Amino acid sequence: MPTVGVNRDKLFEKLGRVYTDEEFDQLCFEYGIELDDVTSEKEMLRKELASAMAKGGDNKLAAEAAAASEEVIYKIDIPANRYDMLCVEGIARALNIFRGTQKAPEYRLADMAGKPLQQMVVKAETALVRPFVVCAVLRGVTFDAARYNSFIDLQDKLHQNLCRQRTLVAIGTHDLAKVQGPFTYEALPPEEIKFVPLKQTREFNAKELMQYYLDNDQKLKKFVPIIHNSVVYPVIYDANRTVLSLPPIINGQHSAISLETKDVFIECTATDLTKAKVVLNTVVTMFSEYCSQPFTVEPVEVTDAFGVKTAYPDLSCRRLDLTTDYVNSLLGTELPPPDIATLLNKMQVTATLGSDGKALSVSVPPTRSDILHACDVAEDVAIAHGYNNIATRIPPTATQGRELPLNQVTELLRGELAMAGFTEVLTWALVSRAENFDSLRRPDDGATAVEIGNPATAEFEVCRSSLLSSALKTLGANKENALPIKLFEVSDAILLDPSVSVGARNERRLIAVYCAKESGFEVVHGLLNRAMEVLGVPYRDEPGAASAPVSYHWAPSADPALFPGRQAAVYASTCPDKPVGVFGIVHPEVLAAFELPYPVSALELNIEPFVFDQFYQSKLEPLSN
Repeated sequence: MPTVGVNRDKLFEKLGRVYTDEEFDQLCFEYGIELDDVTSEKEMLRKELASAMAKGGDNKLAAEAAAASEEVIYKIDIPANRYDMLCVEGIARALNIFRGTQKAPEYRLADMAGKPLQQMVVKAETALVRPFVVCAVLRGVTFDAARYNSFIDLQDKLHQNLCRQRTLVAIGTHDLAKVQGPFTYEALPPEEIKFVPLKQTREFNAKELMQYYLDNDQKLKKFVPIIHNSVVYPVIYDANRTVLSLPPIINGQHSAISLETKDVFIECTATDLTKAKVVLNTVVTMFSEYCSQPFTVEPVEVTDAFGVKTAYPDLSCRRLDLTTDYVNSLLGTELPPPDIATLLNKMQVTATLGSDGKALSVSVPPTRSDILHACDVAEDVAIAHGYNNIATRIPPTATQGRELPLNQVTELLRGELAMAGFTEVLTWALVSRAENFDSLRRPDDGATAVEIGNPATAEFEVCRSSLLSSALKTLGANKENALPIKLFEVSDAILLDPSVSVGARNERRLIAVYCAKESGFEVVHGLLNRAMEVLGVPYRDEPGAASAPVSYHWAPSADPALFPGRQAAVYASTCPDKPVGVFGIVHPEVLAAFELPYPVSALELNIEPFVFDQFYQSKLEPLSN
């Protein structure tokens, strides 16, 4: 949980009353935050000085401690997903609305009818390093020292938290009076970017500046690796080719904001567009209260590399629909529907009841990016109602914890395969598209494997739809070991399935591979028979199998990953039209793809059809739609 330090007197001024430390601690508890410490700037520096003196002294720190303020500072622990409470403005606003002394503000975009929007044009080269940028303007801002410091502190807190140390998003703020639009977001070789950076007096090119920060600046040097090895660096220019910023490192001195700044131009460059929009919304909603028109933000039109124009920020409210019965069922309460709506309004969430008195329509403001689902709404109701006010009671149901039947069968098979002389491996669930399809000579029909939307590496492009590629890849990495090599794994394959709510399902499978100078087909065949024996599943033609509720058999197959005529599909009597497994000798072209010089036989089996009780009833939990 991030800790936010706020000036106690400034906070009380915004709250409209003075609290004792105990009273404010209780208010924080009721809202779901925590007063962690009561201190002062002088006291914090004294503690640092004592630590420094133990290590040999620090005269500079001693001078700072002597001159430090003794004003009381409240250190407040904030939930990690409440980005709107990372500054005194957000904390005071949330508590005022909670106490009913302030209505939730309506955030809106400025009426720009007949007025030109500020423009930001994104060049295609930025895709190589940091492809996204969103912008906004705060007009007529009135800063004083406290507001200015809070503005800077909020950016630092966001950089540490949501922005992941600027790797995902970096915020730049500029005095709009000192620059001229339209602005361009470009990516250039570092030697071509020249400007005077913030708090410096001489001009650097970007390459020199990176080295300067690595050698001389303990704060900024940790951000240098984000772009240091890139062939191009991101940079924002105004219409006069004045550098506004070199994201995510530093702003330019020319456009630096000050206490006299009235119009603030805000840009957020990012590798994640969604998080950039959340960051921008957080900054403008927190500090638009100081604009000449409170809670009004001027949009900026951003033209991306494809020519698509979008106005930012998006301050529209999101809508969630749920019922009061759902809320009460989660909380174990019997709150009347009107009370639930009132409680949500205390949490900055506008709620209205439907005509039936139970349907609840919730309007989520741009400040509450933490609300993603109806259960988050129920949590806000619980906070506003007070967890201490929820009656304690004995649960109406009694349960008994135990291992899932599927996992029980998995553990049984793991032990049996190990006793059969096979070595267990544990491999990644993500593989490359080539490994999952091309290397196995299997077609990619687009309806089998779950794709990763933005893979970090070419090796992790899809979720594996078969365990065979992982087992063969492991064999390839261990081919220098003594033969025979016998490996197995019991793990999940992931398959697309439109019949389930998430569009995909896991399927527990067994994979076993045998690598030697001879094919070893009989080894994996025997392993299949042993696995079925311990599962209590007879072969179809065995004596007495006809009376068994579940049996298995095999038949010729045509899996392209296996050698023609040296393979078979496994069928279960409970699903006779669809094979539940396959075994055989791996095709030579597949062996070549995984750089295997010796023959390999493999068995892959879906074990879920064989998870049943003594009455042969399936013990698998049905998937909920």
